[in-house]
Amino acid sequence: MANRLASATSPYLQQHADNPVDWWEWTPEALQVAKTLDRPILLSVGYAACHWCHVMAHESFEDAATAAYMNEHFINIKVDREERPDIDAVYMRATQAMTGQGGWPMTCILTPDGEPFFAGTYFPPEPRQGTPAFTQVLQALSEAWTDRRDEVLNVSQNVMEHLSEDD
Repeated sequence: MANRLASATSPYLQQHADNPVDWWEWTPEALQVAKTLDRPILLSVGYAACHWCHVMAHESFEDAATAAYMNEHFINIKVDREERPDIDAVYMRATQAMTGQGGWPMTCILTPDGEPFFAGTYFPPEPRQGTPAFTQVLQALSEAWTDRRDEVLNVSQNVMEHLSEDD
């Protein structure tokens, strides 16, 4: 079953068209659905020549259980950094500010208004070398959104203030 990326113009996005993840492209409709359903956005940014993007896609985005969790708890948006350098630039700045580094695949968790409250790059399917498993990250972030919303919104506000200071 193809997802919304089947008609994407980007070859990178088309590579994810058969993922069990209910992917959206970056559109006003996707952001509105996040607001309507009151779900955080999982933003995944990558590009066709990125080795680790393909590894994470195979390990996580092609995995039915991981995709089911993503689909239930997040609005999932996939962005090709080569097609949308504007989106990539904004969230790469946030990733670098939050983690001290950047790279792809870039995974950002956003409020429905598009404000980041978590960011990282590659996450393995199992805990590895001090890095939690992708599913552990997703579960912790979903629980934070549900149970500690004030803290999440405070983090996103602090990130946005930090980014506006850099402008």
